[in-house]
Amino acid sequence: MHIAITGNIGAGKTTLARLLSKHYNWDVLYEAVEGNPYLSDFYQDMKRWSFNLQIFFLNSRFAQAQKIRSMHYQTVVQDRTIYEDAFVFAKNLEESGFMEKRDYQNYLMLYRTMVDTVNPPDLVVYLKADLPKLRSQIQKRGREFEQSISDEYLLNLNELYEGLAHQYVDGNMLTIDVNNLNFESNPADFEFIVSKLNEVLVGYQ
Repeated sequence: MHIAITGNIGAGKTTLARLLSKHYNWDVLYEAVEGNPYLSDFYQDMKRWSFNLQIFFLNSRFAQAQKIRSMHYQTVVQDRTIYEDAFVFAKNLEESGFMEKRDYQNYLMLYRTMVDTVNPPDLVVYLKADLPKLRSQIQKRGREFEQSISDEYLLNLNELYEGLAHQYVDGNMLTIDVNNLNFESNPADFEFIVSKLNEVLVGYQ
């Protein structure tokens, strides 16, 4: 199976992907954050680096999708999906004026060419988190370039995530409200997520 974890910056995707990988003995593919040549520059000048960054992430996500496709007999948990690259992050940049409309249209043409060649995840787990939770998590992990992210930027992303969740038709989606969960430090919270996931996974057995 291909299981993807989706959600806003700071929602806990990477942590949950790591914990699920360990719990179920699944392979895991993380988002290309460490070593990303554009991320730090992007947060200093979004308008200048938005297109470059989104192309980098799109290519990285496409390469992961191709790798997952070749892993026929393994279950893989993926940190973030190719869909939110296009319809959350890149869309937000275009709507906010940080990416020119023609660049976004160019990006979408490339996205559609790529997405037609990959299979959607069997299950998407959407981690729903409000601004206070996102802020707390961003501050906790301490990435310097993320500290300058505005509340408006995060709120706009949340709105687009909600839209994507309501419109997603390419497979099953499990929504988990993580505002009051600390699944990294509290075993009971992690077991709650596992129980919700198991209820869905039983349908695939």
